[in-house]
Amino acid sequence: MPTVRINHCNYHYEVHGSGKEVLVLSHGLLWSGYMFHKQVAHLKDDYTVITYDHRGQGQTEVTRGGYDMDELYEDAVALLEHLNLGPVHFGGLSMGGFMGLRLAARRPELIKSLILMETSALDEPNKTKYTILNVLVKLFGIRVAVKPVMNIMFGQKFLNDPTRRDEVAEWRAELVKNKRTIVRAVDGVIYRKGVENELHKIKCPTLILVGEQDIATAVDRSQHLHKHIPQSKLTVVKGAGHTASVEEGDAYNQAIGSFLEEVVKKAVPEETLSVS
Repeated sequence: MPTVRINHCNYHYEVHGSGKEVLVLSHGLLWSGYMFHKQVAHLKDDYTVITYDHRGQGQTEVTRGGYDMDELYEDAVALLEHLNLGPVHFGGLSMGGFMGLRLAARRPELIKSLILMETSALDEPNKTKYTILNVLVKLFGIRVAVKPVMNIMFGQKFLNDPTRRDEVAEWRAELVKNKRTIVRAVDGVIYRKGVENELHKIKCPTLILVGEQDIATAVDRSQHLHKHIPQSKLTVVKGAGHTASVEEGDAYNQAIGSFLEEVVKKAVPEETLSVS
């Protein structure tokens, strides 16, 4: 799979499908682009779907610095400019949503539509709790934090479903892949600055998705986004936690697919008029 050198870091990204419309998916903290594998499988026949791994996560290079959200935003801009595919549909989950908000507000010419999943425009309300967990990971490795982190990342419906034990085990194994250097990325999320004062700048069609059981970025954070982003639609996914793209993949696929179809259809008359 391709890599690109961005701001002194080798970034890993993957391209699936060959549709005219391009969807870029930006993952949440501790994971990789693989967290969207259900969405990729569902959408790749109709769209070009691109996933990428954030700096220091997944298969992207671990660097000493560059983990502040505004620095990662600059990385995302550089990636989109490298791809040179014109304005794209951009979907971000949690940390990926922090990228999406900044992109849509600051570089609107790059973003055709925005999908915000389990994310927030505000700063981190649980700094003390997450800082303690991060110190433990730095000292002893990720395994000491697996249980509390799994309970933060996933809803109880998913974790306690006996028919999905293998899937839960798979994501626990994905979590354990993180090295101690993951604390750099975690610090970037914990100490991020809010961008609530930039929401009024987001003019593109926006879909906001949040799991009903999300405790990392609770439903009220998504309601706040919906209130302050003009062209936004909010959907609360029943029974899902903070990683609803995995937990309720079918519901997410349906919501994202319907949203993209609607956005593309509305854009066609405008493009036709501009040509004539």
